Amino acid sequence: MEKVRKLASEKGVMIFSKSTCCLCYAVHMLFQELGIHPYVHEIDHDPDGKEIEKALSRMGCSGPLPAVFIGGELVGSTNEVMSLHLSGSLVQLLKPYQNLS
Repeated sequence: MEKVRKLASEKGVMIFSKSTCCLCYAVHMLFQELGIHPYVHEIDHDPDGKEIEKALSRMGCSGPLPAVFIGGELVGSTNEVMSLHLSGSLVQLLKPYQNLS
């Protein structure tokens, strides 16, 4: 879906989320603790939310939300983000965006 690609490419760090999702909140807080202020798009507040969720699935987001994009590229959901964080790779991916907010 073009809307997903457009939003993800316009923002350095983008999280597609649902306002009631505890995993979405946890990933958002992780980024905050790392000095990143991601743009969070709550799809349950978007009239196109169902289509966005389907588009994210077609793009390869393996799990339920959140769907995290860094530099316009899909990183994945909670499992992928946490794996990157535990390996130390997430901080490297986020370096270009640490002073932006």
